[in-house]
Amino acid sequence: MTTSLLSSLKVTARPEDGSKNPLIQRREKLLTKLGQQKILATALVENETHTFYREKWVKDEETGEKEKVQVPKKVSPWFYKRNNRYYLEVRSGNKPLELQKGMHAIEVGEEDALVTTIETIIQAVVAGELDPLLTKGKKPGAAKEKTNSKNQ
Repeated sequence: MTTSLLSSLKVTARPEDGSKNPLIQRREKLLTKLGQQKILATALVENETHTFYREKWVKDEETGEKEKVQVPKKVSPWFYKRNNRYYLEVRSGNKPLELQKGMHAIEVGEEDALVTTIETIIQAVVAGELDPLLTKGKKPGAAKEKTNSKNQ
């Protein structure tokens, strides 16, 4: 009796690709940006500076070959200090999210609490608590709904 090699493997249906879902894409992008903010906040607390880099293809003048180099990337902090207290805005598409009606900022207090506040927001994004805010705005270039001004 011979057994097939394939019979020893666990065969399953192909899992769906979640990267096509726009909500998951927005959530992942927000998590990436929040990770950057956490690094910036940690650098602020430790009184250091941090520079982010991106990769760019550059053509060498002498050889004519292209090579990948790292260039500095500007990342603006989402937190700021007013009246000796720190505030944090969660941003999506360079606009602050309205966390409650008319309120866009989170009062953090001391700079030591910035990192833990950002970690709490990251947990909220993973849990899906910010999904309604991420789906609220239309994507740029999306078709706008036509409204009939005569019926209003």
